[in-house]
Amino acid sequence: MTGNTQSTIDSILKDYWGYNSFRPLQEDIINSVLSGNDTLALMPTGGGKSLCYQVPALARPGLCLVISPLIALKKDQVENLRKKNITAFAIYSGMSRKEVINTFKVATESNCKFLYVSPERLETSLFKEYLPGLDINLIAVDEAHCISQWGYDFRPPYLRIAELRKELTGIPVLALSASATPDVQEDICEKLKEPHGDKHQFSVFRQSFERPNLSYSVFRVDSKINKIIEVLKKVAGTGIVYCKSRKRTKEISELLQLQNISADFYHAGLPQQERSKKQEEWINNKTRVIVCTNAFGMGIDKPDVRTVVHADVPDCLENYYQEAGRAGRDGKISYAVLLYDESDTFELEEMIAVRFPSLNDIRTIYQSVSNYLQLPTGTGGGNYYEFDLTDFIRKFKLTSFTALYSLKALEQDGWLAFSEQVFLSASISFTISKEALYDFEKTHTGLDLCIKTLLRAYSGIFDQPVHISEKAIASLMKKEVTQVITDLQDLHRFGVIEYLPQTDKPQLFFPRNRIKADDIVIDMVAYNKRKEVYRQRVKQMIDYVKETSQCRSRVIGTYFGDELIKQCGVCDNCLKQKSAKMSSEEFEKIHRRIVDLLISTPLHTKELFHVLSGIKKEKIWKVLEFLHSENKVEMTNTGVVQLKS
Repeated sequence: MTGNTQSTIDSILKDYWGYNSFRPLQEDIINSVLSGNDTLALMPTGGGKSLCYQVPALARPGLCLVISPLIALKKDQVENLRKKNITAFAIYSGMSRKEVINTFKVATESNCKFLYVSPERLETSLFKEYLPGLDINLIAVDEAHCISQWGYDFRPPYLRIAELRKELTGIPVLALSASATPDVQEDICEKLKEPHGDKHQFSVFRQSFERPNLSYSVFRVDSKINKIIEVLKKVAGTGIVYCKSRKRTKEISELLQLQNISADFYHAGLPQQERSKKQEEWINNKTRVIVCTNAFGMGIDKPDVRTVVHADVPDCLENYYQEAGRAGRDGKISYAVLLYDESDTFELEEMIAVRFPSLNDIRTIYQSVSNYLQLPTGTGGGNYYEFDLTDFIRKFKLTSFTALYSLKALEQDGWLAFSEQVFLSASISFTISKEALYDFEKTHTGLDLCIKTLLRAYSGIFDQPVHISEKAIASLMKKEVTQVITDLQDLHRFGVIEYLPQTDKPQLFFPRNRIKADDIVIDMVAYNKRKEVYRQRVKQMIDYVKETSQCRSRVIGTYFGDELIKQCGVCDNCLKQKSAKMSSEEFEKIHRRIVDLLISTPLHTKELFHVLSGIKKEKIWKVLEFLHSENKVEMTNTGVVQLKS
């Protein structure tokens, strides 16, 4: 790396993000990309993965193509880049052909630096048509584990990236993942290598899976809600409670509110506006605890989460590590608590058969979908259809798991694609002439500001439908978003505009024409191997839950191939081991010293460790944990410990 390159990336980091230095591994990954190497970066959630492609893309002429399945993340990334005056666009699943064409045109004709696309878009005729004009300098593949059949979240459209590389020879790939096992890491490199290339040409960078400030613990309990309340009352600050079902999110949220704990619930079945409102209130600390399904959290950067509680056991360590890892990103002491009873582990084992339905079940669901959409044989290829899964299940008297996992199996073999969250941005078009609009404004002065704002903000609005942002219009008008939406609805009712509000209704995509259900073929060899891999993941999740002696950080690190991870010293198992090695006299001595020190003034944990430097930190932590559990001390968000009065 030349000194000039170093100066360039340092300047970009400082000028656009305001940072003086990179986080661990970021600089190495960036320099690998700038050297033209295919690169695999394994970094925990919140580790700053996006900078690893944003900085090198800005350091070179051309555009970075970012492939990501996460709609919320793409929206946030584009918005954040635009705030820094960096040109960025995104193409979501479900956008109309006209919307996609407009985005591609602007991306090719402007100084666009980042184009975010869904993996499904890569083989569309439109994408291929505009690809040569995009001047791509880097391909960034987010959630890269999705390309592996043996990963926990395999998505077939990712396999099309290999075809993309045939068109973009010599353009480096940066693959990013927060949670990939060694087998999946190898598979990522194999699937993403250049045509006729070698997977070993990938430069692999892996950040340690160690989270020294995060205390993992597992509790077998009779009453989960009582334990959740106990944990949230002991640990101050923001929290997340993960549940498996949408119904439970609401139930637990209401029970927490009865205990005067500020809580709200969140799941993918809520309207988009309601979800955004709940999310914003939690991020801005108006709500302390969000009770949610795993639909919550992707792409959300809130560093001061003190507690993540799992009220149900996830089906794999990949999901658990990502979700638990949303606690303590600011480096301060935080807690990841997993609750279970025997029925949880039994249900997980039962899920193996449920997650992999029979071929007969899969064909039945395909036929039912075709009937639901009234789709004749030989039609439907290349089209999206609104698809209400709940309504579908009710009308055809299906079990939800059989329907959902049969759809997944059909998706993995390329028969259809189901997306629960397809974002369609709001659009408007004027439906009256300019002369009629002038007359309307004179008689409806209350809507005059909204009309003038639309005309100034969006060129060509009289010629074709234009995508709008209600939030941006509200900012220009200096009004609340709710008032802007009301104004737009009024204009729509008066026949002045056609207003299609922002929506995110679920969609089914048929990549090929519908065929007879009996002709559906599934690759059963690959299907059964995926089932066996899933069985192993479930087993390792259950082993983690029932582990009573090994350090939990080490169990997680070893699972992901991080053999160098040290004993954390703060998980429940480490604390139990240390407790056994501490005599009652030693415990009492440390107990008295801590209390004596705190009588006069509260102290930060760092100060306590300094004053008690002759005693092992682990033993101090053990005594602090005991005093905390006995309500004799309290610890603030910033790590200050004080005696309870």
